[in-house]
Amino acid sequence: MARRTLAHYLIEEQRNKGVINADLRLLIEVVSRACRAISVAISKGGLGGILGEAGSDNIQGEAQKKLDVLSNDILLEANEWGGHLAAMASEEMDLPHTIPHRYPQGEYLLLFDPLDGSSNIDVNVSIGTIFSVLKCPEGADLTTPKAAEAAFLQPGTQQVAAGYAVYGPSTLLVLSVGDGVVSFTLDREQGSFVQTSDQLRIPAETSEFSINMANQRFWEAPIQRYVNDLQQGKEGPLGKDYNMRWVGSMVADVHRIVTRGGIFMYPMDGKMRSKGGKLRLMYEANPMAMIVEQAGGAASTGYERIMEIVPATIHQRCAVIMGSKNEVDRITAAHTAQ
Repeated sequence: MARRTLAHYLIEEQRNKGVINADLRLLIEVVSRACRAISVAISKGGLGGILGEAGSDNIQGEAQKKLDVLSNDILLEANEWGGHLAAMASEEMDLPHTIPHRYPQGEYLLLFDPLDGSSNIDVNVSIGTIFSVLKCPEGADLTTPKAAEAAFLQPGTQQVAAGYAVYGPSTLLVLSVGDGVVSFTLDREQGSFVQTSDQLRIPAETSEFSINMANQRFWEAPIQRYVNDLQQGKEGPLGKDYNMRWVGSMVADVHRIVTRGGIFMYPMDGKMRSKGGKLRLMYEANPMAMIVEQAGGAASTGYERIMEIVPATIHQRCAVIMGSKNEVDRITAAHTAQ
């Protein structure tokens, strides 16, 4: 029996389950085609002249790579004309991108980090694209990009779909439309994403953690104590040995956890406190939190559920602790008790 393609899966979610409608199905298919185009560009590497700095900074004040700019352009161009979207917002842009008047407007909002982990591009380490879909509120003012920002300021609980692509040895697309988490692998000969796993689940217990130890001296006390307990292994209060894994690309680190369990942490620290944290709520934390929760895990700042945060700006940041539920609960309890 032939495996299901992404299109087949989405049609079943629409027709048989009524989980999504036709517009959302088509929107996700367009996003997947954009991810496929990004994958092709990445696979050319130095042969395509796309490595190195772009010579510009994004709204976050970070130096952009050529592939950051290219990936952002691919997603904008692929999605603006289909009639499924009211507006888009990108981690790489100051303000939302409103749909040009020459195209029909749809009922959805698309947010994306076009190339997560771009510092790893030039060393050929796995990177990815993260995306989130919201419903556009009725009567939203989309007359200007600045006015359109208000339409996006919804908590993560309002997401109707979220996903990410991993550009590694193979290109994977991991997706949730609120009906669990499934993954697809890009078949380059066929030119489509083919389903390769069904209902991914994150074990409640784990013996693996992911954190940037270089920031240890800046962490708050609850994280200091927790990581110290992990490092003590069998002789410590948790009674087992833990392994640490850190790629430095959120997509790669969280995908490993979605696949086999673990806990990913980019906690609040002294360096990032004035900015609200390191990772972006709307483009990274919320979509990944939806994936993790739909897979049976948990996602918290240490103090509150990530998806319940009501954003004040589209570029808001937050602390991120997500993965195996029992470990996230343990860390949240430690923050509450401090």
